[in-house]
Amino acid sequence: MMFTDLIFALGGMPGGGGEGGSGGMLGAMFPLILMFVIFYFLLIRPQQKKGKDQRLWLSSLKKGDKVVTSGGLHGQITGMTDTVVTLEIAPKIRIKVSRSAIAGPIGPEQPTTSSADDKQKD
Repeated sequence: MMFTDLIFALGGMPGGGGEGGSGGMLGAMFPLILMFVIFYFLLIRPQQKKGKDQRLWLSSLKKGDKVVTSGGLHGQITGMTDTVVTLEIAPKIRIKVSRSAIAGPIGPEQPTTSSADDKQKD
């Protein structure tokens, strides 16, 4: 008796031709659809936007820009091709890195992390 109550609560007896046919299927799919929509707006879409912004920024690089690589090297761009960027990391010391290895700009938009500067301001 207990199992039949559970089966009716879950959508009807199998093959019984009850009321829970397509409505039960839609009701079961709704949470999955809702989860996908939430994941799209919270995870997938922001990641795609960030990637698009990074690609646009990499395509707008020019000589003289100061950048940091994903490996942590800071330098100034002295030459470029479609896939390779030449960085001057010290006077007369130049390295070639892949354009995709450039992580971001160095400049006033990046905060300084020096605690000595913070102590002098106070």
